[in-house]
Amino acid sequence: MIWWEDFRVGDSEELGAHTFSEQEIVAFARAFDPQPIHTDPEAARAGFYGGLIASGWHTCAECMRLMVDGYMSRTQSLGSPGLDTLRWPKPVRPGDTIRYRRTVLEARPSKSRPEAGLVKHRWEGFNQRGEQVVAMEGWNLFGRRPADQ
Repeated sequence: MIWWEDFRVGDSEELGAHTFSEQEIVAFARAFDPQPIHTDPEAARAGFYGGLIASGWHTCAECMRLMVDGYMSRTQSLGSPGLDTLRWPKPVRPGDTIRYRRTVLEARPSKSRPEAGLVKHRWEGFNQRGEQVVAMEGWNLFGRRPADQ
């Protein structure tokens, strides 16, 4: 089990990677972000990006999956008050493999809930060329180690 006390400022961890296929990009976008740049390869080729790109929300959803698989499922995760920043500096295209990592930026005990602590992370995703495609910072609330442990 990972407790709030186990998150150390400066610690960084690779979360894993995901390869985005055209079929998956279109399916996600049709369900959640149905803009032609994400759903229609032909229209996207004629558009600003010169081809189909993944929804930024898709890149975030894949990161979330890797976060849960990589560490959150082994914590007492108590939710999140939200993100402070979210950026998509480069588009994700079909066939891109995005490698995700997290870095602990801050950690502090909760003032109102002594059984919990807050951790601020920076999550980043990089394509196979080393270009950053997503960057977000935000807080999560985690359970503190019980006194008997």
